[in-house]
Amino acid sequence: MPNIKVYKMDGTEAGEMSLSEKVFGAEYNEALIHQAVVTRLANERQGTKSTLTRTEVRGGGRKPWRQKGTGNARQGSIRAPQWTKGGVVFAPKSRDYSKDMNKKAKIAALISALSKKVADGELVVVESLEVKEGKTKEMEAFKKALNLNKSAVVVMDNADEKVILAARNVEKLSTLPVAQISTYEVVANAKVVLTKAAVEKIEEVYGE
Repeated sequence: MPNIKVYKMDGTEAGEMSLSEKVFGAEYNEALIHQAVVTRLANERQGTKSTLTRTEVRGGGRKPWRQKGTGNARQGSIRAPQWTKGGVVFAPKSRDYSKDMNKKAKIAALISALSKKVADGELVVVESLEVKEGKTKEMEAFKKALNLNKSAVVVMDNADEKVILAARNVEKLSTLPVAQISTYEVVANAKVVLTKAAVEKIEEVYGE
């Protein structure tokens, strides 16, 4: 059962806590994590591009000139692809890029990603996360105290509006409630910061 230090917002130690072996001590599964990240990115892809083929461009219903006798090349429509304002050959159309991943695989990928962060020393646990005024300087001080120099995501046990507001303009720092934690958020950030209550909720949900 892995142990991890718990910090206060000012960076001082507040003790230690034991982490669930099932949630934070699992084996690293790169293939599963890759699948989860690809699925997330694919599901965010809009796929709304669309251009007109020659059958969809308005006009061009009549031959521009007769078939023979003009000396010009044969033409059937001024909306053919070789004409200005003509249709597009193999025009891209709207499509659905979304992928699916079963629930057990999603959970296994998240657990593997969290365990990897613990093993690499890139997971930080804070006793609690509170800001009084909801100002950027409060989260800037928090970021500096915990040496969050690279990209970091702060996972809270609930959506604290003041914390979200204070962190909104802090560079390379994002926040989200524990209910929205995903494999992508874990691997996309250099460090993952969890409140003690968030750790307990994760263990309660995924440690069964």
